[in-house]
Amino acid sequence: MPQLVNPRELAPPVGFAHGVFADNVVYLGGQTALNAEGRIVDGDIVAQFRRALENVLTTLTAAGGVPTDLVSLTIYLTDIDEYQRRGRDIGAVWKELVGAWYPAMAGIGVTQLWQREAVVEIQGIAVVTRP
Repeated sequence: MPQLVNPRELAPPVGFAHGVFADNVVYLGGQTALNAEGRIVDGDIVAQFRRALENVLTTLTAAGGVPTDLVSLTIYLTDIDEYQRRGRDIGAVWKELVGAWYPAMAGIGVTQLWQREAVVEIQGIAVVTRP
């Protein structure tokens, strides 16, 4: 039976789950740069990417996974040009938080995210073998 994964470190979900664990697969719900109080963190696209990725990894950890369990990530962006311009900085954040592991990824341009001040949202899938 699927299990909901809602880490206490993240803002409480309303009408969704941060993650769902089913048959060794963790479906990681879209994460923006929300802090624990439910507000988008201050800063630019790099700061928002960091927080969104941290939120994804917090959910993955709560499900018993590690970054190398990630098999797919989708990154939704309101400004692809800015993401590309800041690619080195975003890459440095990735290497700091995930390391040299790169799952299958897609970057998709969107006009707006759920929180209007959000500029990036990340969702993913991981395969986790629990002990």
